[in-house]
Amino acid sequence: MKRLFILAACALVLAGAAGTARADDSFAVVQGALTLPSPEFPNAGNLVLAPAWTSPPAQPIVLAYAELLDLWQKAGAAYGVPWNVLGAINKIESNFGRNMGPSSAGAIGWMQFMPSTWLRWGTDADGNGSADPWNPVDAVYSAARYLAASGAATDIRQAVFSYNHAWWYVNDVIQLAQLYGSSDASAAQDASADATSEQPPAADSVVVSLDQLQQQLDEATAAVTAANDAYQAAYAKATDLAVKEQAENDLSMQAPLLSDRLEAQRQAAEIGVQVDQAQAEVDRLKQELETAQAKLTQLQEQANNASFNEPARQILSAAPATTSTSSTYVFPVGGGSSVVSVSHHHHDYPAADIAAPEGSPLYALSDGTVLYSWPDDVRCGTGFTIQTTDGQTWTYCHLSYMYPSVVEGAQLHAGDPVGLVGHTGHASGPHLHLQLQPAASYPQSQQWFESYAGTAFQWQDDVPTKPGAGPTTKLVFSITRASD
Repeated sequence: MKRLFILAACALVLAGAAGTARADDSFAVVQGALTLPSPEFPNAGNLVLAPAWTSPPAQPIVLAYAELLDLWQKAGAAYGVPWNVLGAINKIESNFGRNMGPSSAGAIGWMQFMPSTWLRWGTDADGNGSADPWNPVDAVYSAARYLAASGAATDIRQAVFSYNHAWWYVNDVIQLAQLYGSSDASAAQDASADATSEQPPAADSVVVSLDQLQQQLDEATAAVTAANDAYQAAYAKATDLAVKEQAENDLSMQAPLLSDRLEAQRQAAEIGVQVDQAQAEVDRLKQELETAQAKLTQLQEQANNASFNEPARQILSAAPATTSTSSTYVFPVGGGSSVVSVSHHHHDYPAADIAAPEGSPLYALSDGTVLYSWPDDVRCGTGFTIQTTDGQTWTYCHLSYMYPSVVEGAQLHAGDPVGLVGHTGHASGPHLHLQLQPAASYPQSQQWFESYAGTAFQWQDDVPTKPGAGPTTKLVFSITRASD
């Protein structure tokens, strides 16, 4: 009901072309029946806010891509901001309202405003009497207003930099905006060609198909992680029961008293029934895991095929990042610079702790041979060691899931999926611990690694700020033991 009300309000409020600015007060943009606040002046402290405006709503508003496209275009026209830039920011900041925070820096809502900035630039764009950052109409118009205030009309890159203070972020937004713009241009041609068709043209086919594929990848990744957790727990239970059964069988053979031997046999029989049941559960969960893994592998192959340019790669975070400066190395963690980060230095010895969301895809960084793999090391958790064809030896740690193909002697190619980011072993947050063996130099200092800065990852001391925010915390996680 809330969504229907807002969309109906949009239809009434957003009709018509943008008006002209008045310099004599702070209300300058006329949009249909509504007068919107000017980008020339911030709010004067009289902004009416929605109740509990800093907290996420119980039922977030969900918009279809066609509805979003209409919103971006109208907000962009109202404030003189390219609509596809608004769309790109919307995708990067909240994934079209699917991940609205609050973020670790305190940013909230559809366009990830800091509360202090919302007080200055928040806009009641749907005319319901309050400005709400969790409302897509208010949020997108407010972002357009903020960008206009930051000089979007003359320098869109600088305006985007003002929105989020990092040039890698600017590059991500502009590249993704170009994909959206080209998709819209193709759609216009399709619409013209199909004017007589009874079926509506696929106006958003490129962006929508990529976005839907990414959603499927996220769901498949979560399914693999959950299936693996369940399988590992069941396997541990079955193993423990088998050990107890063996102990009772040993006692039934060695106990000096007949009564003790008979009791041990009885106990062993009872535990044996539990072992059979536990093993059946292990087999069932293993099959579920294999099914989930097969689905994820299929989707990852589709993602790799669809990653035809960098903007598409941004949407499909499961596609391994490559660079023209290196023909032999890919970046080992997927997700892109908006979510992946790494410090220039490890906490106590040369290594790279690459922070990324739990379940992010991991890849073989180069062609090579797996020397060792292990399911559960005390410090490293789940991981493996690979020797690449250039003679270097690399170790991966803390995986939440490792593909069955990553076993001793396996031949891997650069970009082959090897597992998912986790925090197994001694780690207080999800990341890939990557180090050379022996740990005599930093992976971050190698040219191939540095070449991915700003595309595949961001340096943690370059973590950006949201509009009006102070610096965010540099370290996303900490290692609990120096020996990690």
